[in-house]
Amino acid sequence: MKIMVAVKRVVDYAVKIRVKPDKTGVVTQNVKMSMNPFCEIALEEALRIRESGLASEVVAVSIGPSQCVDTLRTGLAMGANRGIHVESTASLFPLSVAKIFRKLVEIEKPDLLILGKQAIDDDCNQTGQMVAGLLNWPQGTFASKVVLDKEKRVATVDREVDDGIETVRLNLPAVITTDLRLNQPRYATLPNIMKAKSKPIKKFTPEELNVEIKSDLEIVEVTEPPKRKAGVILSSVDELIDKLKNEANVI
Repeated sequence: MKIMVAVKRVVDYAVKIRVKPDKTGVVTQNVKMSMNPFCEIALEEALRIRESGLASEVVAVSIGPSQCVDTLRTGLAMGANRGIHVESTASLFPLSVAKIFRKLVEIEKPDLLILGKQAIDDDCNQTGQMVAGLLNWPQGTFASKVVLDKEKRVATVDREVDDGIETVRLNLPAVITTDLRLNQPRYATLPNIMKAKSKPIKKFTPEELNVEIKSDLEIVEVTEPPKRKAGVILSSVDELIDKLKNEANVI
């Protein structure tokens, strides 16, 4: 069984985001970048499946500029067998990314495609669902538990939904998107970081995959959220009720 995993390069979660002066986006120059946390969870789950003997190969895929190779090397240091880099300097939106993954799936023929449920830079939460639709594969989104039956070629996925946990059974090949409680990603050790330098990374371009990169979304303006007002310390419950009723108008 082969597992393909998406790993996206994003601004590190610990960095304080700054909006560009022209409000066209956020500042990324000279800013620390890292692997999207949900992608780390997706990769960790793939590695655990391989280590349990249910898969033979884990392929990490990153789409974007040349610096994405650093993100792929991190994934290889975590334990992925090899990487694929689709190099593009264009702005990538979920549908274009999904079309690229469809082409890669046709080339690599994985049995399972695992993605983070969303990226922390745009929070779109769309790519996994779109690629499942393009491939006509079953999908298990927001996964908090994954159990594979290799002989029956079935994946049982516990999904985190508004009402609690929903369990679905998917015939392989399938698409799974990972939620926070699925696992705790491992750290790359120094020996594995050194080994990752010799692991292969295959390169493609969207043109080679016959995928046209075009924007189906328009960013009108990026602004910072309004600053929160200072809190007020109240002396009694009666005063709180009075303010909720007469000032906030919520009761």
